[in-house]
Amino acid sequence: MKLKPLENRVVLEPVEEEKTTESGIVLPDTVEKDRPVKGKVVAVGPGRRSEKGERIPMSVKVGDMVLFKNYGPVEFEIDDKTYLVADEDDLIAIIDNKK
Repeated sequence: MKLKPLENRVVLEPVEEEKTTESGIVLPDTVEKDRPVKGKVVAVGPGRRSEKGERIPMSVKVGDMVLFKNYGPVEFEIDDKTYLVADEDDLIAIIDNKK
């Protein structure tokens, strides 16, 4: 199934990360059940329109890794896989792994 978000919405695939304490103890995901704040962009809408009707381009693209607000996105499942839909305003940053 292919998703095509509307306006300035982004479909994200959540990325779970292991939580490790400073002393190196890995905490299981049952300790803290918050939703992830990191995800991979899998679909991007065309962008919102300005007051003049011009399309404002999105600042993210498919494949970007992003940080997002903890409770901004809406969670849903397709084919037993969890996705999130967020407004572009719910995104905080693009993660750039290049050094």
